Amino acid sequence: MRKIIIILLALVLAACTAAPATVPAQPEPSLTPVVIVETVVVAATSAPTEIPPLPTYTALPTYTPPPAPTDAPAQQAAPTEAVAAPTDAAPAANAGLITVDDKLGKGWFLNMTRDRNDFSLRCQLNKTITFTVQVTSPDIRQVDFWYRTEDRETGAIFDWVNFGKMTPNNEGGFTVTLSGDQVNPNFRKPNSFFDYQFVGYNATGVVGRSEKIERQVTYTFECP
Repeated sequence: MRKIIIILLALVLAACTAAPATVPAQPEPSLTPVVIVETVVVAATSAPTEIPPLPTYTALPTYTPPPAPTDAPAQQAAPTEAVAAPTDAAPAANAGLITVDDKLGKGWFLNMTRDRNDFSLRCQLNKTITFTVQVTSPDIRQVDFWYRTEDRETGAIFDWVNFGKMTPNNEGGFTVTLSGDQVNPNFRKPNSFFDYQFVGYNATGVVGRSEKIERQVTYTFECP
């Protein structure tokens, strides 16, 4: 151990007495410019990510199925319009004569006829009209012929006029012929209905009347 210590001391002393180490001379600065290239590393930054706008949500139209076709409504039959029965029964032809329904005689008169359905004031072809009737009761001694006119243009109805007695025959019938110019001038219209009625009398007054036979005969001024 002592030897080791002695050796170490000897080494320390030898080192201290040794010449100092030569310091290397600094080189003279060179006049040649030194280009120093400095590399700058720029960290690449990523461009900010642009967030695209969210798409606007447009609601799709809701599909509505078309309504199921309904059955076509059954076509209803047109209502039958009730036709009012005419006041006067339709006349019938009888050997060239026009016969009125006996119902209009009200039990007092039968075989009510006329020879035409129109007559005129000035037309010579149909200026006169003849009416005939038979009575059912022997009490009826006289039959008068009553008439009135109704203006077809305005609907005005004029008063009843007693034309007078009908001519009797031997078979219980009565006849009268009326001319167009015998119609009361106050009640003449160029286009009118000529309504009439039979009235039966005895010695004391009226026995029975027929119905008013209306709108079966026309009266005009000129030829129809």
